[in-house]
Amino acid sequence: MIGPTIARPFLACLGIALALTSMPSAQAAEPPIERIRLPAGFSIEVYAKVPGARSLAVGDRGTVFVGTMNAGRVYALRPSADGRTATPSVIASGLNTPNGVAFREGALYVAEVGRILRFDAIEDRLDSPPRPAVVTDRFPTDRHHGWKTIAFGPDGWLYVPVGAPCNVCEADPDRYALISRIRPDGTGYEVMARGVRNSVGFDWHPETKELWFNDHGRDMLGDDLPSCELNRASRAGQHFGFPYCHQGDTPDPEFGGKRACSEFVPPAWKQGGHVAPDGLRFYTGDQFPAAYRHRLFVAQHGSWNRSKKSGYRIMMATLKDAKTVSAFEPFAEGWLENEQAWGRPVDILGMPDGSLLVSDDFAGVVYRIRYGR
Repeated sequence: MIGPTIARPFLACLGIALALTSMPSAQAAEPPIERIRLPAGFSIEVYAKVPGARSLAVGDRGTVFVGTMNAGRVYALRPSADGRTATPSVIASGLNTPNGVAFREGALYVAEVGRILRFDAIEDRLDSPPRPAVVTDRFPTDRHHGWKTIAFGPDGWLYVPVGAPCNVCEADPDRYALISRIRPDGTGYEVMARGVRNSVGFDWHPETKELWFNDHGRDMLGDDLPSCELNRASRAGQHFGFPYCHQGDTPDPEFGGKRACSEFVPPAWKQGGHVAPDGLRFYTGDQFPAAYRHRLFVAQHGSWNRSKKSGYRIMMATLKDAKTVSAFEPFAEGWLENEQAWGRPVDILGMPDGSLLVSDDFAGVVYRIRYGR
């Protein structure tokens, strides 16, 4: 017999596995991008075909790097002469869930489950990639929420979220359910935010430099509870509630009696139950109309265990005074039709020309969203 402490994460993992195997298979043909609905003046096209495309990062010369999960590969996308499409090539394979990618001073950083790798001078060596250096192997090796998204902050440190090793549990608060940061050489580990169940996307406001991040809500409390969160960290060390309080106002059935919701930072916005928000990016380009500047784009990967599916779209947040969400509305949708999904947005990346790239691990492509001709 499985004890209750083990049964909850086991059943959650089993539910994920069953849900994924019951989903329609990824599209082998061209994705029907004509079904994507965008505001007037915007268009979407396939930038590159990349099986299992997840996290995105761009190099100094316009090379886009793409992490994956189950494929174990990292790709480089070399842009065509007109910049409208790109040619993919594998620059690393056989890795342990290399979801996260980040670029700094000519080097590509790749996050596996338990460690961070670095590929030096990568844009000079795309045809013969170097063996990676291990930046650090200090991170937990748990596979439950073990994939990592990474990015360099305005302070020059590499930010590394570590998810909870369960659906809901009390784990070591210095190792799990947090967002950490390290120096580029792997030293100086610090916890920047606690009580974060599973963050798969974050960015910094272009003006205030405050950290904004998504967090996936826990499972097994029904279709609508708890909501996935959009959070703002106004300073280092804040606690955002997990596992004691969800969505800022809902005590956990098991752990909620230990600490009150009033002790924690509430979300800046409740995104809805099980929408699974992944990539998050402030728009800083000049191609979109001026009203879009500094708006926040969120890729909702979509629910796996809701009776009626939710998410599967790109949302856009408008901020008032750079701190308060005044509107949260769809920007791109159409990947979900009649309860059937043909695509699942994962990450968002602003390009030097002002366009946005969007990865889709289900359709196996990277899209490009442009404004104007």
